[in-house]
Amino acid sequence: MKEYVLKIWSTVKYCWLWYMAQFKGVWYQRIITPIATLIVLFFLYLGAVDMNFMGLFGLSPTMDCIENPVNSEASMIYSSDSVLIGKFFSENRSPVAFEEISPYVINALISTEDERFYVHHGIDYQGLFSAAKDISQGNARGASTITQQLVKNLFKIRSQYSTGILGKIPVLRILIMKSKEWITAIKIENLYSKKDILTLYLNTVDFGSNSYGIRTAARTYFDTEPKNLTAEQAATLVGLLKATTTYNPKINPKNSFARRNVVLDNMLSHNGMFTEGRMTKREHDSLVKIPINISHFKVEKAYDGKSQYFRQAVREYLRDWCKANEVDLYGDGLKIYTTIDTRMQAYAEWAVNKQMKSLQKKFDNHWLGMNPWRDERHQEIPDFIEGIARRTSYYQLLNKKYDGNSDSIDYYMNLPHKVKVFAYGKDGVNGTIEKEMSTMDSIRYMVRFLHCGFVAMEPQTSFVKAWVGDVDFNSWKYDKVTAMRQPGSTFKLFVYASAFENNDSITPMSRRLDSYISLRVPDSRDTTKLVTWTPHNANGYCTNGNMPLKSAFAQSVNTIAVKLGQETGIENVVNIAHKMGIHSPLDPTPALALGSSDVNLLELVDAYASVMNDGMHRDPILVTKIVDREGEVIYDYEEEVAKAERAMKYKTAFYMQRLFWEGLHDRWGTTAALWQYIHPVLKGNDFGGKTGTSSNHSDAWFVGCTPNLVGGAWVGGEYRCIHFRTGELGQGSRTSLPIFGYFISKVLKDPKFQKYGGMYPEAKEDIKRNTYIGPGYVHVPDSLNEDSIEANTELVIHRHSEQTQPAVSNEN
Repeated sequence: MKEYVLKIWSTVKYCWLWYMAQFKGVWYQRIITPIATLIVLFFLYLGAVDMNFMGLFGLSPTMDCIENPVNSEASMIYSSDSVLIGKFFSENRSPVAFEEISPYVINALISTEDERFYVHHGIDYQGLFSAAKDISQGNARGASTITQQLVKNLFKIRSQYSTGILGKIPVLRILIMKSKEWITAIKIENLYSKKDILTLYLNTVDFGSNSYGIRTAARTYFDTEPKNLTAEQAATLVGLLKATTTYNPKINPKNSFARRNVVLDNMLSHNGMFTEGRMTKREHDSLVKIPINISHFKVEKAYDGKSQYFRQAVREYLRDWCKANEVDLYGDGLKIYTTIDTRMQAYAEWAVNKQMKSLQKKFDNHWLGMNPWRDERHQEIPDFIEGIARRTSYYQLLNKKYDGNSDSIDYYMNLPHKVKVFAYGKDGVNGTIEKEMSTMDSIRYMVRFLHCGFVAMEPQTSFVKAWVGDVDFNSWKYDKVTAMRQPGSTFKLFVYASAFENNDSITPMSRRLDSYISLRVPDSRDTTKLVTWTPHNANGYCTNGNMPLKSAFAQSVNTIAVKLGQETGIENVVNIAHKMGIHSPLDPTPALALGSSDVNLLELVDAYASVMNDGMHRDPILVTKIVDREGEVIYDYEEEVAKAERAMKYKTAFYMQRLFWEGLHDRWGTTAALWQYIHPVLKGNDFGGKTGTSSNHSDAWFVGCTPNLVGGAWVGGEYRCIHFRTGELGQGSRTSLPIFGYFISKVLKDPKFQKYGGMYPEAKEDIKRNTYIGPGYVHVPDSLNEDSIEANTELVIHRHSEQTQPAVSNEN
């Protein structure tokens, strides 16, 4: 070992003596030696930087990263009918191939940013010397090649890679980062063709206005595709690269105009470099006079596109899957294929708008001259608007600025100024309008609006086909399809299903007495105490009739629902509700039979869909397939379809289907109001459903069913204390049912959607007809006789409209 070390030392000593002797040689040796020394040391330095010698320089992009660069790309969201409905992105970028880019763009880019692009190998040494000379004369300019700029854009060396121990020294930090860019640029030049480098660069670079890549930039500034960009448009976009704000044609049109003409001059002077994208002197002289036309300028935002509420639901739907599979929804350039159908979505949005616009007029007239925020005793809630105001960011800002001085805060909160608020428009086009009002008045204005949610799905596949989260996404981004509200009598589905499921002797023709019932239940204010709860029917009285269950369900008789809940057991009701798709927690009290626990519209519609799917349940499916940027399928809905489980016996599901049907065909059925909407599509089609209305008419529901499509609607105020005062105006059959009626009529009129119609099927098992077919129950009040029933159809239809009576107290 000692001899080996001495040998190495001898060799090093000999080399050093030889090296020093060169400085004593002839004149050219004395010149060449230091130059050669500097060159060798420079390359040794670059090698040390590239390998991060002793951790001094920090990490650099690996060959694998360079060979397989990952650029942040927007993920595209498609409907089932192949329409692009929106994107998920952090950087709005959609890549294009070289052949899809206008030759004018290539000409403008090279002639302006890197005129020796085709002759250098990543570093323009001539440009470096010229830049150094200019800097010495006080004219600082850059000398980065297109390849070096690509390195900065693609690998973000200055922000995403460490600079090691030496990088903590400011001057050395810049040198180290620049060295890494040079090294990576040379590697890129050795791996990629010039055409590939240009394509990568143009797909990567930031053009300002949230436009990353040439495709997004072309669409943002000129509403066109990259291959269709004209010479002056290409020059404008390339001119932006020097400074995206300074030369932005929207923000600084004069600067942009001047910069564009500089680029056009460069294009003309470098004509000889290109076979395509050339221009004559005459064309150039004409183009420099043309003003920049950005009449189609539009910055694409994350919320732009169609079906905004549904897209946000898709994001939540995929959240856990993305986390488990390490997928970046906003940057991995995915193609997400969803279940939504844009045509059915349009019908749903039209139905919601038609009904809600009309309903809002009734609501405004109903409360004309009065404030609608009322407690359970119908008294106006004091400090209601002020309480909302105190939660606003503007109030918090004023509170901080004026150190809690109420006079100053009140002054500015009540100071009129121009604000944008929602308003219903003509021909179904809604949006914001500008009004002169104070912040307090704008709050009073906005809280008076009624809100809505609607969702439709195929029961056999669980595919969601339409999703409307509210009346206007830009004004209210909180999705009412997933909002938690009291379901009212729509929850009776689970009471009756539990009775059929757990007692084979109970059938739709079984009879129960419509009579008063009183129960001892815990007081919500003090659960250690019991109070007496006596549920009432919506009409305020009991018939004392022995009613078939099919009539009790159709007419939404509360007393029988509560009795049936006690008979089957509330815990059994909770269990079957969870099996059918209700994931929300349910309070197992007697009032649950009337829908006292909050659920959301999506899970309620999903539960009704399990009935129409003959008792089989699976969670709603929003996405059918996801393809990555390489074209590989990384998610397929077949796994979700396989998760279907039996939620109830087939006989139970069949009985419930007959009860849905009965709600429409029973003379006193709460669903009978649907006839006026479906009469144009009655031929060959069956319909059914259930209405629901919570306490004080705060929440109004309807879930409608054809054999192959289930749709549900919810209507109510943003706050539960805002509602109609009477059932005649606020019940589900008057508020929510028309939305389904308008929607299903439109769908079944469309020849493309005939599959969603059809007749309710006959029993697939041996189920005796007399267990579900037979005479119903009609009670004629003293004020009516048989002859007057037909003349009072409207009264008959709504006489037994349902309304939940909560266990302890009404809700605001």
